[in-house]
Amino acid sequence: MADTLTLKPSAAGAAPATPSAHVDGRRMFAFLCMVFGMFMAILDIQIVSASLAEIQAGLAASSDEISWVQTSYLIAEVVMIPLSGFLSRALSTRWLFAASAAGFTIMSFMCATASSINEMIVYRALQGFLGGGMIPTVFAAAYSVFPREKQPIVAPMIGLVATLAPTIGPTVGGYLTDLFSWHWLFLINVIPGMFVVLAAVTLIDFDEPDFSLLDKFDWWGLIFMAGFLGSLEFVLEEGPTNDWFEDQYIVAFAIVCAVSSLAFFARVFSTDHPVVDLRAFENRNFSIGSAFSFIMGIGLYGLTYLYPVFLGRVRGYSALQIGETMFVTGIAMFVTAPIAGRLMTKIDPRIMMGAGFAAFAVGTWWVTFITKDWDFWELFVPQILRGVGLMIAMIPINNISLGTMPPAQMKNASGLFNLMRNLGGAVGLALINTVLNNRWDLHIARLHEHVEWASAAAVERLDTITAGFAKLGSDASAAALKQMAALVRQQALVMAFADVFYLLTFLFFALVIASPLMRRPKPGAGGGGGH
Repeated sequence: MADTLTLKPSAAGAAPATPSAHVDGRRMFAFLCMVFGMFMAILDIQIVSASLAEIQAGLAASSDEISWVQTSYLIAEVVMIPLSGFLSRALSTRWLFAASAAGFTIMSFMCATASSINEMIVYRALQGFLGGGMIPTVFAAAYSVFPREKQPIVAPMIGLVATLAPTIGPTVGGYLTDLFSWHWLFLINVIPGMFVVLAAVTLIDFDEPDFSLLDKFDWWGLIFMAGFLGSLEFVLEEGPTNDWFEDQYIVAFAIVCAVSSLAFFARVFSTDHPVVDLRAFENRNFSIGSAFSFIMGIGLYGLTYLYPVFLGRVRGYSALQIGETMFVTGIAMFVTAPIAGRLMTKIDPRIMMGAGFAAFAVGTWWVTFITKDWDFWELFVPQILRGVGLMIAMIPINNISLGTMPPAQMKNASGLFNLMRNLGGAVGLALINTVLNNRWDLHIARLHEHVEWASAAAVERLDTITAGFAKLGSDASAAALKQMAALVRQQALVMAFADVFYLLTFLFFALVIASPLMRRPKPGAGGGGGH
C-alpha cells in the first residue's frame, strides 16, 4: 500500500533498458568494475581513521584540524549521494560513473601530495563529493539492469561491499601506514581508479543521457540541500567533541541546517523539477526499508568506531593490532554473503531480516559483559555475530526496498536509500559519543563515592600498589594514588562501553519486532524487469 504525498511529478529521464533474463558477460564485467569503484569510495570513509596521528604529524596539523580529514569527506559525500539520481538521469550511468571515478582518482593522488592540512581538507572534500556519485549509481544499476532471476547473485555482491568496506577500512589503513606511509592510503586508489574509469567508458551501456534535464536543473534546491545536509553532518560530527550547543560554531551550523531544511523541503514540494524526487517514499516498503537502513547505519558505523576505541584506549592496541582484531567481522561477512543470497530464494525475506537483527542484537548484548581484559578471543564471537547479522539483514532490506521500485524512480530512490544509511551512521556516532562521554562521567562520579578511605577493598588495593612502587624507590604514595585514579577512570570507561552496547541491543531487538511491517514482494514484481 502506498501512503500519499502531494508531490509534483519530475521528469523521469531516459528509461533504462528493460532487462532480459539473460545477462551477457560484458554487462556483468562492467557491473563488477562499478562495484569495485563503489568499494573504493566507501572504503575511503574509514581508511584514514586508524592513521590520523600519522597524517597529523606529516602535515604539522593541530588536533582540532586533523578531524577535518574525515569530516570534510563525509560532508561532501552526503551532499552528492542524493544529487546523483538527477545527474545519472541527465548524464547517463556511463558518464556520471566515469566522471565520478576519474575525479575520485585524481583527488586521491592530490591527497597523497598534500603538503598542508588546508590542502588535504580541500582535496578530501572533493574526493568525497566525486566518490559519492559512484555509490548510489551501483545500487540503481543492480536493480534496474539485472533481471529478478539474477538478484540472488547481484544483491549479495553490493550488500557485501556496502558493509564490508567500512568495516575493514581501519584494517587496510593500519596495514598500509605500518608497512609504507600514510600517503599510500590514497595512492592505492590511483591504478585501480584508472582501470575503473576505462572500464566505465568502454563497457557501461545501461541507459542513454537526457541532457535536456540540465536545462531544468534546480540550483536553489541544490544550495538548500547542501546547506541542510552539509550543516547536519557538521553538527553531528563535531557536536560530541565540542559540547554541542555550548560551541558557537555548532549553534551557527544548527541554525543554517534548520533554515536550509525548511527551504529545501518547501522547494521540493513546490517545483516541477526538484533536485531530489521524494516520491519514492510513497512506497511503503521503501519508506520502512530506508528507516531500517538508517538504523543499520548506526550499527555498521557505530561498531566500526566503538571496537577500535575500546581496543586503543583500554587495551592499548596499535592501529595494526586493532585492524587484525576487527578483520574477524570482515571474514564473517564474506562467508555469509553467498549464503544470504541463496536464502533469499528459499525463505521469507522478513524472516531473514529478523534473524539478522537478532544476531546483531545478541552480539551487542554479549559485549555488555565487557571487562578491561577483553581482547581478540573475547570479542571473537560477538564480531562473528555482528558480521553474520549485518549480511543476513542488509541483503533482504536492499532487495525489498529497491528491488520492487519502478525503473523510472530507481535512480532517485537509490540515492535516498544510501543517504539514509550514511545519515544513520552520522547520527549513530554522535549518539554513541554523547552517551559514552556522559555515562563515563557518571560512572567516574559513582566509583569515586566507593573508592575512598572508608572502603577496605580500596585501601587494600592502594597499599598493594604503593608497595610495588616502593620497591622502585620512587615517591610511592603519590605514584600509587595516580595509578589508582587511572584505574578508576579506566573502569568507568569500560562500564560506559557496556552501557552503549546495552543501548544498541535494545535498538536492534526493536527492529526484530518491526520486521513484519515490510510487505513481502510478489513473485516477479519490481526491480529488474519489474513493471
